[in-house]
Order: sequence, then C-alpha cells, then structure tokens
Amino acid sequence: MNFQQLRIVRETVRQDFNLTTVANTLFTSQPGVSKHIKDLEDELGIEIFVRRGKRLLGLTEPGKELLTVVERILLDTQNARSIADHFSSRDSGNLVIATTHTQARYALPDVIKRFKVEYPKIHLVLHQGSPREIAEQLTAGEADIAIATEGLNSVPEVVTFPYYSWHHALIVPTGHPLAQLSAMTLADIADYPIITYHEGFTGRTNIDHSFAEAGLAPDIVLSAIDADVIKTYVDVGLGIGIVASMAYNPERDGNLTRIELPGLFKANTTRLALRRGVYLRSYVYAFIHKLVPELTEENISEILRRPSLASGDFII
Repeated sequence: MNFQQLRIVRETVRQDFNLTTVANTLFTSQPGVSKHIKDLEDELGIEIFVRRGKRLLGLTEPGKELLTVVERILLDTQNARSIADHFSSRDSGNLVIATTHTQARYALPDVIKRFKVEYPKIHLVLHQGSPREIAEQLTAGEADIAIATEGLNSVPEVVTFPYYSWHHALIVPTGHPLAQLSAMTLADIADYPIITYHEGFTGRTNIDHSFAEAGLAPDIVLSAIDADVIKTYVDVGLGIGIVASMAYNPERDGNLTRIELPGLFKANTTRLALRRGVYLRSYVYAFIHKLVPELTEENISEILRRPSLASGDFII
C-alpha cells in the first residue's frame, strides 16, 4: 500500500469514477491508475469499486469504509507537512482563500491589505467560484479558508463561523421614479424588470423567499454572479438592480442611485469555513483573526477537533 494508491482511490470518487479524468488530475496514465487500484484490491483482499465491465460505477460496502480511512490518512499526511512547514518557516508560505466575486471584490481588500503588511512573505491565492465550488475546494484540501454567504453551513466536513451581516439594496438609474418614493414596497419593485444575482449566489435565496412570501412573481430579466455586471446592465436601462449594499460606490457608480430597503429582505450572513481536522499554520489564524477578532487560535483549534455531529455556525 502506498500514498499514490490512496490518492487514486480518493480522486476516483471525487471525479465520479471517471479514470481518464483521474489520470489527468494526478498527471499519470489511465492504465497506471487501473493497475494501482487492482494492486491495492489484491493486497487488501477486497473489491473497492463496483464494476460493469471495465467501467467503475461506485463504491462497494468495504470500499465506502476504506474511503473514510483513506481520507483520514491523507489529511493527517497533509497536517504532518503543515506542522513541519510551520516550524521551519513561520513567516512564509501560501494562503489559499476560496470565495465568491462579491467577497473578493468588496469585503476582503482591506483585510488582505492589512494582512500583507504584517506577512509580506505569504503568497495569497484567491480562488473565485460558486458556493458549491468553494465548498468542494475546501473539503478537497485545495483551500485553507472558504468565505461565502450561501452553501457552507450545510457541509458536514467543515465548520463555519459568522463573518459579517449585510443587506440588499436597490440600484436604479439616477432620476428613476422609484427614487422619488418616500416608502417602498416589494410590489413597487416588482412593477419593474429586475436584474439580480444568479440562484445560489449572494443572498438570492432571501430575495426569492421575500417575493414569494408577498405573493409576487418578479420579472427577473437577467441574473449574474457579479454585482459589477448587474450595475452595468442597470446603467444601460435593462432594468432595476438588487445587489449587496456594499457593492455600490458613489464615486464609481455616479450614474446610479442606491436605495436602501429596510425590512423588505432578510439580512444575510457571510460565513467563513474551515475543514474539520486540519492543521492550520499560524498565519492562517492571523488572517482569520483579522476577519473576526473574536476568533482565537485556541477556540478555533478546539472546534476543529470536534466530531462532525451537526452542521451550522459556531459563535465564539
């Protein structure tokens, strides 16, 4: 048994049992992948995968048990390397953050700027994607921290902490009739074509829920994952926009007006997530502390060691 065999087992499951993709991901050949799997099965005396001819369809029952052990071994191996790196070079290394465009563009710049002043030798990598992709990168060990509003607090392999709360606002062209209203309702908004976030991004769930509760079916003419794209199409007159309030900048968005919507949409909470059981280097804790000053290395470490009994936020 060797680490390459274990990596192949894990990657085969991650790649939906497509050995060609596994081989490409691990920079090897498909025959080599198949041989590693066969050698491991022969050594253990079990079949790990369900087969139909040469195709792999899923995990056998012993294969499912083995996968749990494989994940733990590979995580512990990663932790061992992290421990060695921590003591050999405390002020250098990589910090990978998986997040959405909204967080990378509007929430993180000031935090990252302050962090880089204190840790100039740390190489920061920002991976931007959907909440689902962000969660997958974190659980796969491809990111140290995940930050998103949607989709993280239901993943059993991770723990989440509240980062900050925010609300949606309305963006309209300057001089728009809605800007003249003293009190706005959801019905007023629903009278116009709407441009907002794509489903699963930046609090879209709360937007849909609020309209549904009011018995309204808004005309969403365009959806996007990027607030800047939404503002662009509002500016050209395609509709009115519903965006995260912090995505509006009076200096950059001079042709647009932001209208606050107190009470019309539920508040949203952006969360940061960490993978259970992982060893974090000191500069990762330092970055987290800049995000949420209440979080300390001691209480984060204690929570990461807890078994996965339930999903949801931990509040310190």
